[in-house]
Amino acid sequence: MTKNTVRFVVDLKINPGKLDPFQRIAQSMISASQKEPGTLGYDWYFSPDRTRCRLLETYSDQNAVLAHINGPAVREGVPKLLELASVSGFEVYGDPGETAAKQLTAFGAEIFQLSQGTD
Repeated sequence: MTKNTVRFVVDLKINPGKLDPFQRIAQSMISASQKEPGTLGYDWYFSPDRTRCRLLETYSDQNAVLAHINGPAVREGVPKLLELASVSGFEVYGDPGETAAKQLTAFGAEIFQLSQGTD
């Protein structure tokens, strides 16, 4: 991975009885994300009891992050998803750029910068 790569880790708690519609929306978000330039990974993992989900996202650079934030996966999918689940954690690894950082932190994300071994 390069120093420009940006990763998201989003933890979701699925509302009781909402797994099926949650999975349908997740699938539509996956399809939308596959069309976005610079999306390197968009992987959904479920807890054994399927009440929690962890979304791991990887973007090639800041431009890819902006394409995702402004694309249909986020603009259309996230509001629908949040009717069925709540965000219990949101971490960003790498530099998403100033514009994206403002949007991400407003949504509750904590941003971790890459250490190059110097402080």
